Amino acid sequence: MFAKLRGAVDTIGEDTVIIDVNGVGYLVHASNRTLGQLPPVGQTITLFIETQVREDAITLFGFAKSEEQRWFKLLTSVQGVGARLALSILTALSPTDLGNAVAHQDKAAVARANGVGPKLAQRIVIELKDKVGAILPDFEVAPAAAASPGSALADAVSALVNLGYRPAEASAAVSAAKGKVGDAGLDDLIKAALKEAMSGRL
Repeated sequence: MFAKLRGAVDTIGEDTVIIDVNGVGYLVHASNRTLGQLPPVGQTITLFIETQVREDAITLFGFAKSEEQRWFKLLTSVQGVGARLALSILTALSPTDLGNAVAHQDKAAVARANGVGPKLAQRIVIELKDKVGAILPDFEVAPAAAASPGSALADAVSALVNLGYRPAEASAAVSAAKGKVGDAGLDDLIKAALKEAMSGRL
């Protein structure tokens, strides 16, 4: 099975990316958080891969960071949480935020993800609390009031999506803006991304 893919970013979709590996395009499903961290089209990226094999399909799920991949495994071990719903949760919460939500039994934080109701959110935080140490032995719980925010790129993508842009548009705009503003703050990154997004619609 695939463990990693390294290749050029070919096409970014709503919740997928096509990675060109020596002329072969691999369709990889990913969270908006991972899509927001992709480099511009044509540049090389390495993704950690989870493969699901079924009678009618082989589906690849990609992650920019190994921590996100490990949380994907944890989430899909919970009854009622499929791969797509796990990606939705990982879009709403960074691995650190998710870990602290589980550690502090904060079901409201998990319920922010699309498709996750209060009952499922409660099941997730209860079932995963005892599993986190086994899969993430180095995970350290932060104080309840000090949960780390997501990356600036992911936050910028989320901001554009909230303004009505499609995830693919938002990801492309943020990637282009990042190349121009470098390590500027989140506000400047969002402003630059909005300019890129608007110019793309002209």
